[in-house]
Amino acid sequence: MNKLILTVAAVVPAAYLLYRVYRADKLEKEPIGLLASIVLLGIVATTLAAITEQIGDAFLLELFPNGGVVYDFLLYFVVVALSEEGFKYLLLKLRTWNSPHFNCQFDGVVYAVFVSLGFALWENIAYVLEYGFGTAVARAITAVPGHACFGVFMGVYYGIAKRMDLAGEKDGSRAARRKALWIPVLLHGVYDFIASLESDWMAILFLGFVIWMFWAALKLVKKTSAEDSPLMQQNNQQNNTTNQPE
Repeated sequence: MNKLILTVAAVVPAAYLLYRVYRADKLEKEPIGLLASIVLLGIVATTLAAITEQIGDAFLLELFPNGGVVYDFLLYFVVVALSEEGFKYLLLKLRTWNSPHFNCQFDGVVYAVFVSLGFALWENIAYVLEYGFGTAVARAITAVPGHACFGVFMGVYYGIAKRMDLAGEKDGSRAARRKALWIPVLLHGVYDFIASLESDWMAILFLGFVIWMFWAALKLVKKTSAEDSPLMQQNNQQNNTTNQPE
């Protein structure tokens, strides 16, 4: 099949999800230039993760030359999930944490989903060009939305961390940032690990997990979008309340 058609098939699912998340940002749309840079950083994260995954896989093969369940567990939870979600989070924070545009809690969700879908977009193009249109269809309903879901969970806690930081709750902010990393790592690890186990029961379990994750992420997007409010306004209101005479 023509490479252009395959590339379009690989890009469309991520582009659609990017559009949906952008539309869900009700209070103040983020600048297109900022969002484009975040997507590009998601693409950069694929290269960085590929390097650490090759190194990690080689190390695990030295320890477990015959593979096995322990090898698979460490590969998918530590090497793959931590590499991919770790680089997404690192680049996300470097680009957006101190941005003046990060002024609403839902912005955290937008930024995290955009970096995740930048990762998924580039990864998807590589897979589809190598394996064909059937892979594009399969990944359009599993892997690409999966990365978006990891981004939703990352972004929810990332936005909470920013709100707490502006409110002076430094310990709470650090705890939320840790959740912004480790919850997506855990979800990503479970996703990949179950998918690697070849049996009918595991296929059913995988389907159930994917449906639950998609449902939970969609519910979080709707909830955080509906409850969104300006972060600086929250901070100023709290300071005004604190400074009022008793």
